[in-house]
Amino acid sequence: MEKLSHRRIFIAGATGGIGSQTARLLAGSGARLFLAGRNLGKLEKLGRELNLTPDAVFEMDVSDEARVNQVAASLHAAEGSMDIVINASGVGIIKPLEQLSLQDFNHSLQTNLTGAFLLAKAFLPPMKQVGKGLFINIPGVLGKVPMAGAAAYSASKYGLVGMMQSLREELKRTQVRITNIYLGGVDSPFWDEIDLRVQKEKMIRSDEAARAIWFLCQQPESGVVSEMVLQPFNHQAI
Repeated sequence: MEKLSHRRIFIAGATGGIGSQTARLLAGSGARLFLAGRNLGKLEKLGRELNLTPDAVFEMDVSDEARVNQVAASLHAAEGSMDIVINASGVGIIKPLEQLSLQDFNHSLQTNLTGAFLLAKAFLPPMKQVGKGLFINIPGVLGKVPMAGAAAYSASKYGLVGMMQSLREELKRTQVRITNIYLGGVDSPFWDEIDLRVQKEKMIRSDEAARAIWFLCQQPESGVVSEMVLQPFNHQAI
């Protein structure tokens, strides 16, 4: 298993429930963390908690091409290619078709799909140049099996999965790995703004979801975990 001590790890969406828990685990493993998120206040608070320097945190919206490129260029100039990039960013809009607006649909695509594209375009080429690296996405289980009301969300996540499968073909002759983790319901703030009755007590805990990502960061040098599915006990397995 690869060690995480001194590994350069960039987390987009670091202020979310899963992203922040993952950052804590990786910091405890000795990784050199660089965090990005939309909420600067939460981001700076997390950075102080983890004893990061101010230049290791970046206010960033993944759908903002100029900002993503600016952050990536700054990191690559100072640190070189990242060893691991974790895309923990995303939005969840769960509505039946009659209530789903074009704005809702486009917002889902911009953040969950276009944002992932911009991250990949900014961070994968330097990995490809040095011939190694790991890029982790979190499509969620709705990127594998859709449910009613998730047309926009599933469209964005299915698109993400297809895009990453194509990029794998471009990276075949390198040791750059792409891993997708399909998480079932996680008791994160993701659900707070969704008008849907859920039972958080039956969901995967955020810290356990983060532990799965922490595990994926330590893949064996001789192989790759292409995907992982983690669902609550009360869900039928895929």
